[in-house]
Amino acid sequence: MVQLYNLHPFGSQQVVPCKLEPEHFCGGGRDALFVAAGCKVEAFAVTGQELCQPRCAFSTLGRVLRMAYSEAGDYLVAIEEKNKATFLRAYVNWRSKRAENSRVCIRMVGHNVEAPLRESFRDQMSIVEMPLSEAPLCISCCPVKGDLLVGCTNKLVLFSLTYRVINEEFSILDFERSLIIHLDNITPVEISFCVGYVAVMSDLEILILKLESDSKNGQRVNHHPREASNTVKQTNTDFSNETSQIESDDFVICQKPMELLGENSEQSGISVTLEPTGLADEKIKYFHVQHLLYRRFTPDISFYALSDDIRLHSLQLLPIYQTGSLTSDEKTLSHGKELLSLFCFFSLPHAGYLYMVVKSVELMSVYQYPEKSQQAVLTPQFLHVITRNNLQCFTVRCSAAAAREEDPYMDTTLKACPPVSMDVCALRIQLFIGLKAMCHFRNHVVLLTKAEPEAFPERRESPRKLLSRKDTSVKIKPPVAEAGWSLYIVNTTSPVQLYKEMVDYSNTYKTVKTQSCIHLLSEAHLLVRAALMDASQLEPGEKAELLEAFKESCGHLGDCYSRLDTQNSHLALPYYKMSGLSLAEVLNRVDWATEDESQKYERGLIFYINHSLYENLDEELSEELAAKVVQMFHVAEPKQLPHVLCSPCMKNVNPLTALRYLRKLDTCGFSSILVTLVKAALALRMGELDMYRNEMKSHSEMKLVCGFILEPRLLVQQRKGQVVPTDLAVHLKETQPRLLVGAVLGLQKNNKIGIEEADSFFKVLCGKDEDTIPQLLVDFWEAQLVACLPDVVLQELYCKLVSQYIWRLSKRQLPDTIPLRTSEDLINACSHYGLIYPWVHVLMSSDSLADKNYTDDLSKLQSLICGPSFDIASVVPFLEPLSEDTVAGLSVHVLCRTRLKEYEQCIDTLLERCPEAVIPYANHELKEENRTLWWKKLLPELCQRVKCGGEKYQLYLSSLKETLSVVAVDLELRDFLNVLPEDGTAAFFLPYLLYCSRKKSLA
Repeated sequence: MVQLYNLHPFGSQQVVPCKLEPEHFCGGGRDALFVAAGCKVEAFAVTGQELCQPRCAFSTLGRVLRMAYSEAGDYLVAIEEKNKATFLRAYVNWRSKRAENSRVCIRMVGHNVEAPLRESFRDQMSIVEMPLSEAPLCISCCPVKGDLLVGCTNKLVLFSLTYRVINEEFSILDFERSLIIHLDNITPVEISFCVGYVAVMSDLEILILKLESDSKNGQRVNHHPREASNTVKQTNTDFSNETSQIESDDFVICQKPMELLGENSEQSGISVTLEPTGLADEKIKYFHVQHLLYRRFTPDISFYALSDDIRLHSLQLLPIYQTGSLTSDEKTLSHGKELLSLFCFFSLPHAGYLYMVVKSVELMSVYQYPEKSQQAVLTPQFLHVITRNNLQCFTVRCSAAAAREEDPYMDTTLKACPPVSMDVCALRIQLFIGLKAMCHFRNHVVLLTKAEPEAFPERRESPRKLLSRKDTSVKIKPPVAEAGWSLYIVNTTSPVQLYKEMVDYSNTYKTVKTQSCIHLLSEAHLLVRAALMDASQLEPGEKAELLEAFKESCGHLGDCYSRLDTQNSHLALPYYKMSGLSLAEVLNRVDWATEDESQKYERGLIFYINHSLYENLDEELSEELAAKVVQMFHVAEPKQLPHVLCSPCMKNVNPLTALRYLRKLDTCGFSSILVTLVKAALALRMGELDMYRNEMKSHSEMKLVCGFILEPRLLVQQRKGQVVPTDLAVHLKETQPRLLVGAVLGLQKNNKIGIEEADSFFKVLCGKDEDTIPQLLVDFWEAQLVACLPDVVLQELYCKLVSQYIWRLSKRQLPDTIPLRTSEDLINACSHYGLIYPWVHVLMSSDSLADKNYTDDLSKLQSLICGPSFDIASVVPFLEPLSEDTVAGLSVHVLCRTRLKEYEQCIDTLLERCPEAVIPYANHELKEENRTLWWKKLLPELCQRVKCGGEKYQLYLSSLKETLSVVAVDLELRDFLNVLPEDGTAAFFLPYLLYCSRKKSLA
């Protein structure tokens, strides 16, 4: 693996025209650079690659010890020293300061300003003084919200950024001391703060905490470590006491190195207590604390001579967020930013450590420096490190980790990203003589150099004392003014330019097919991805250029994984997908060295093409490319060749070429039903019907159905989101419709085609619009009902068939093709089709003028209604088009009413329309609990109609006699007499009365 690529991430360089030797400097926002020297701060505007202009200068209360800039709120905060006392001051509205002697407003945090003075803040720089009970040691501004965290000896103080509204058009920036975090057993040397995450660093310890709002409890929340933590704390204290007794000039006691993640970090022995301090009339957020990481280092004894070699430095929390989205509580953050991922970096002189701390705490990368480092700065794209004479640029994995947090489809067949675990490397080691300090903002690296080497004056303590927590003071000596210093701004190369250089460099590895090519192209890909994630820093038009570079990088990575035989060769597929390249464009990038079977094709390319051909791509390869694909799979994956030929992309393949390769499969032992069907489809395309018939006859219909299940695209394909039947399906419709229906049913049974997709297939195949149902689709529905598929909603299928039968009967519409099954076939084969009730046959026989052409649809409809499986109430809305004026319509209506147990209404209808069917109806339906209707409903109705006479007198009379026979058997004599009409003729009823009186003796 190449450790140093020696690219050019550093571009132009300019000198900052500051007047005094800088003691501290910082930058931020889009153009702000601050340089502090003595009791003065100079502000510069960095507006271009070659332009750094003084903006203003202002005096401070004392010499600046630390300072930081916050883009949120656009303020500068500084720790200043005067007369051995330290002060914390924030400089607000500094852009309004025109001259060094301009008026400045000074105010105290938490003090209201008189109304007449507030308007003066609009055009004046304001200094906000923040008094503290202890001397401030370090500061950090939240890059998202602008809140300020201040580190003192045993505590951290949080000042929330607020805005006081003066009027509708003007508000002033202010701070509120909202929280104190008390820390025991650690003294902060550096701190970092970002949206509730707090990182604290001492000389050899790192502690990361997360502050969380307590929305359920409005009272103050104090977090106390668990009992285990107190135990560890007591142990550490005892150990420290013992150490103080043992320590002498000849011995140094070192604690063991330790790394505790998550809840285990509470056992570090560091006590954390929260003290909310917000005013009662303000919206105060109460917090509890979550421990994320504790790590303690042990110095290398070989470095004891130099104290700087045993100290941590460059603590930093780096957020990566998206713009324009909402947080989980549906409230937008400042500038509409949502935290996507957060990283923590800190460094020893010879090694840097990068952790991911959102959702899970994980060590991502360890950076080994070739020389002793003095300072390091982490950015979303690079890690910049300075040594005594070198500026180094290392790659980082932040964008790779954030991409996985952002996109759940990462590392699938759709999307991919280089792994977080990929080795880090150095892109450049740039020589700078006498490097002393560094800061970074936007695409600028600011460097302080001195011609004469000089040891840092800060933190000069004995190595022995640095190993304990007893001495927690930070000693700072004033610098000695010397000549030979310079402050440079080094502009980093634009991501697109550096990306192109990486791609050009990767070409040196392409011919030898090494992993270095993939590694460097992955670095280029992550560089572009990181730049796209930080969209707020992009110039107009630069995003489009980056997107194009991103797609290009995906194409290059796809080429690498498709041509190199690696364990990750499957990644060719997602990278090619992200590149936006078509299948034809990818094939044109392949080096077709030879046309014979000796050429070797790597599995990454085969995997990509095979997967692409299985998709419903709206793309057709040319005959030349299709022939190359066939030849490729014949060499590399011969078993996949039949499937490849069924892809819509291969529509233009020469049938003779395809048949030649398929016949080779036969001789190699790959003969199967699928090969037979593919050859039949090719023969059909060539018009060779004899060859087609010979192939189709070589297997039974059942085996052919199995072949279609293996490859559904022989029958149905998707083009531009639409279902398209193949030529083979069209031919089967005309010649073997039963096989076609059985094949589609097999596809549905094996989840190869959906219900709606199958319906659409038959409609398109038969050339029908959405509102017209072809008979072949009805045959398919009937076959579904017979097959009882588990995923089919039977009631929905039942309604489809019933509505179609009724529509044909009402419209007198004949099927467009001969049905594949008769009503008898369905009744014998399917339990859902019930035996038609006997009285229905009597009813139907009464109509001698019935059209025999429609009897099959009617019988199927009647059989479905007579079946036991379905909800008859759902049929009623479909009955409206079917008139009761015809015997067919009458039979269906009466059947439905009978199934709904409306027997009395049915008896009235039959007595009126078809009296000969009344007794068969009563014999079949009036049983058990409905038996009483014989004498309560049927007997009185018949007596009444016989009395009235008329044309149907004999039918009514015959039905009355049969009814009396039934009633005489069922009722006792007294009950029988009670149901007889009072005005009846005794001689007529006498035989039934005699039978009723004798039946007991007969029994």
